[in-house]
Amino acid sequence: MTVQTSMRAPCRKGCRWPNPLCRKPNCPLKEKAEKQMSDALPPSSADRENEAVRLGPLAAFHMAISFLTRLPLPSPRHVGPGALAKSMHLFPLAGVVVGATGALTYALASLLLPPPLSALLAVAATATVTGAMHEDGLADIADGFGGGVDRERKLAIMKDSRLGSYGAVALLLGLSLKAFALAALASPGWVAGALIAAHALGRAAIPLTMQLLAPARETGLGATVGTPSISTAGIGATLALLIAAAALPAGAAFAACMAALVATLGVAWLAWRQIGGQTGDVLGATEQVAEIAVLLAAVAFR
Repeated sequence: MTVQTSMRAPCRKGCRWPNPLCRKPNCPLKEKAEKQMSDALPPSSADRENEAVRLGPLAAFHMAISFLTRLPLPSPRHVGPGALAKSMHLFPLAGVVVGATGALTYALASLLLPPPLSALLAVAATATVTGAMHEDGLADIADGFGGGVDRERKLAIMKDSRLGSYGAVALLLGLSLKAFALAALASPGWVAGALIAAHALGRAAIPLTMQLLAPARETGLGATVGTPSISTAGIGATLALLIAAAALPAGAAFAACMAALVATLGVAWLAWRQIGGQTGDVLGATEQVAEIAVLLAAVAFR
């Protein structure tokens, strides 16, 4: 009863999610709830509760888009242990929404502005609609992996909300690569296809990485949401491949999918070497690297 109450208590920092899934940094209720959950629920009980979660397609899509974007939607009603993990097969559809937002921004801006400025506005629109949550993960692992001397120090730096020099450089490079790639594509049609494919494939990389790597911490987003099943990760990857095939010509779509796969495996290998697993920051960084790789592949094979 204590655990159930703590999970559904409102967050003082205004997050729509119950405490363990709160995305606000340094939330005291989140840390308290995570500790209570880890103390009170043995692994077997958590696994049984995960298996008991059943989500319909609309509920899963609602949860996916609510978690991955800042769109003003009602709070999901099915939040609980394992619920978010079971919605991850529809993460690519949330990516389509984000990519379409950037594509629409680029198309409207290109009526009056040259491609470089339109591209910057498109990148700004996608970061705004997601709350820059994935960009934050990229900056955090750059700081942690670059500035930490051992595993514990790397994890501590990644948990720190302050931005360091490694993170600032990674953030600047990532945003620049996306903007320059869109500017190189120039045509609104190509930009739309590349953005939709990139965001769909980037979101599909998240459950795949969670399948490849165990959580590096006992608490935090990477451990709290549960592990998506192999079928969930597989469905998400298949859906993303179909979206990429529909959004881009055959050659560019194949190159984009290969680039996303290589980027995902590369970040997973790096995280395994550096901290022995995945965290929420690693998942966000994986999405960003896969997204950038897809955009660069679209430029190279357009």
